[in-house]
Amino acid sequence: QVQLVESGGGLVQAGSSLRLSCAVSGGTFTNFAMGWFRQAPGKDREFVAGINWSGSSPNYADSAKGRFTISLDNTKNTVYLQMDSLKPEDTAVYYCAAENKGPNYWCSGSTCYAAESAYDYWGHGAQITVSA
Repeated sequence: QVQLVESGGGLVQAGSSLRLSCAVSGGTFTNFAMGWFRQAPGKDREFVAGINWSGSSPNYADSAKGRFTISLDNTKNTVYLQMDSLKPEDTAVYYCAAENKGPNYWCSGSTCYAAESAYDYWGHGAQITVSA
């Protein structure tokens, strides 16, 4: 059974940085495409960033470009989201998700990893609150 566990959330001031981690267990990490999504109060869940297990061709939502960086460590079966220059509008519950795509999956373009419905597994979420 595949499990995803997020960590690293918290309360920070605007302009600060945080790094979220998502540890994946119970599956073959090199078969997964990984994504980060977020859901702000009263809003739908939205795509933030995605990457495949090889770390190539990450994709970012416009709101994340230039401030957030997705990366992974295959030796730890963990995906990260480094968030810099945080803004109050980044306040949300952040979810890690995994899609079983096989070891040869590769994607390039603005729609890569962004389809919420395509993901097979989800974490329970980590709250990030950014104060002004």
